[in-house]
Amino acid sequence: MDRISKEKRSKIMSAIHSKDTQPEILLRKALFARGLRYRLHCKLPGSPDVVFPSRLLVVLIHGCFWHRCQWHGRIPSSNRTYWKKKLERNAQRDKENIIKLRKLGWRVITVWEHQIMEQGKLEKAVERVVLAVAV
Repeated sequence: MDRISKEKRSKIMSAIHSKDTQPEILLRKALFARGLRYRLHCKLPGSPDVVFPSRLLVVLIHGCFWHRCQWHGRIPSSNRTYWKKKLERNAQRDKENIIKLRKLGWRVITVWEHQIMEQGKLEKAVERVVLAVAV
């Protein structure tokens, strides 16, 4: 049983944005500080969060909940059937978009929310992107 009322849960969920999330902003600022310039949310499959067009490189920044992180993704205890179906479809769509991007010649890096937000991990995520841009 959910400890939060249906109305309050609805308000919380409606406040969640699909773009310019805290993990996205943190990673983008760190990349910019390293001198990298990029585009945002280009019209490509999956609307990648960070795009380096000249390098044919995209960075997908996945939230652990919404994209079913294997370590932190969980199905809420209330309305489990709905959430299970919803989150599984999100994960399936992610796979489909990565396949489409690769078929179009793009290299894809996926960075998970926990790889940005957990203490001391942001720099490692930044370095992955920096190295990929350099290739």
